[in-house]
Order: sequence, then structure tokens, then C-alpha cells
Amino acid sequence: MNILVCIKQVPDTTEIKIDPVKHTLIREGVPSIVNPFDACALEMAVRLKEKEGGKVIVISMGPAQAKNALKECLAVGADQAFLVTDRAFGGSDTLATSYILSCAIKKVAELEGGFDAIFCGKQAIDGDTAQVGPEIAEHLGLPQVTYALEAELTDDGLTILKECEDANQKIAVSLPCLVTFTKPSFDPRYPTIKRKLAANRAEIPVLGEDAFP
Repeated sequence: MNILVCIKQVPDTTEIKIDPVKHTLIREGVPSIVNPFDACALEMAVRLKEKEGGKVIVISMGPAQAKNALKECLAVGADQAFLVTDRAFGGSDTLATSYILSCAIKKVAELEGGFDAIFCGKQAIDGDTAQVGPEIAEHLGLPQVTYALEAELTDDGLTILKECEDANQKIAVSLPCLVTFTKPSFDPRYPTIKRKLAANRAEIPVLGEDAFP
């Protein structure tokens, strides 16, 4: 099963301070991490790969420093990573971001042979909009399930355990599909020293505006 995971590098919110004048986040000097919900999506993708076979590819849109987050993903089980970056993409809102990512996903699918599913975190902790994942699904014309806790491959597609307000639900969805994940009962794994060293040496291909039609 081939899975693409969208991840975002975000400031560590435990270290965030607010500008008292502008009332915006002060990002300077704040350490960056892989968005925690995206890390949960990646963990589920790697678990499915270990059980069913296939590969996991991660993609991120952001500045050049986001390569560090992608290398963290390689260190915990992703097989390949792509960075989407270009000055033309600066200041994108959620709709523009989702469109750019959908174009990048199509390009990566051409290079890597397509995907059975796209996994995303339910939202990024620096924006909390929960819009980009569902918007990507709309751009690509894919069925989607949000707020997933777990995913299991079946003969007909995926069975998703979805978090709801009063009780969890099991939902079947056909492939290809997009699923956004929230925090499950298990924690994402830590990298091994061997994988971390290999990830640090990995080359991250970059997709800019000229890579898209």
C-alpha cells in the first residue's frame, strides 16, 4: 500500500510568545517541530506499510528549513520526501496552500507511480483551521474521512475509526482516498540511530513553481 503523508513544520507552541503590539506569534528563536497531528498520520502510515507492504512518501510546503522536518519523517519510517518551496508561494492562505499541495501531489504521483491514500493531520497547531486536508481532497476529487484515530486495510478499501463527540464510529472508504488524523491511543515512534544517520544524509528533492503545469 503506497501512502503519501502531508506534513508541516510548525513552531513548538510550548515555546510560543505573543507580540504585545502586533498580537501575532513571535517565531524568531522558537524551535520548530513536525506538526504533532501530522506525526500521528505518519505513524499510522508507517504501521500500515509494515503490515501490508508498500511505501510511505512525505511532502511538505514551506521554506528551505522544512527539510529538517522531512528528515525527521525519514528517520521514523518514511521512504522518500519532497519539499514544495518557492518565493511565489509565500503568504498563501489555506485555499492556495491546498491547491499548491494538490498540484505537487499530482507531480509526485507521476514520479513515484501513484498512491492508494493520502494522510494528513487534522490541523496544524499554528493555524488550527483544519481546512487544508479536506481542501486537498476536493481539489483531487477524492473521498475523505476526517478526525481518524486508526486505519485498517480491507479488501474494499480502508476501515477508519473516526473520533466523534459522543462515540467513535467505524467508516468504510474506498481507495484512493484522503484521511485526516487526530491523536490516537498510541504515540508516534522515536527514530533509531541508524535511521537518523541515514535521514541526515538523504537528499530532499525540491518542487518549485516551475515543476507544475
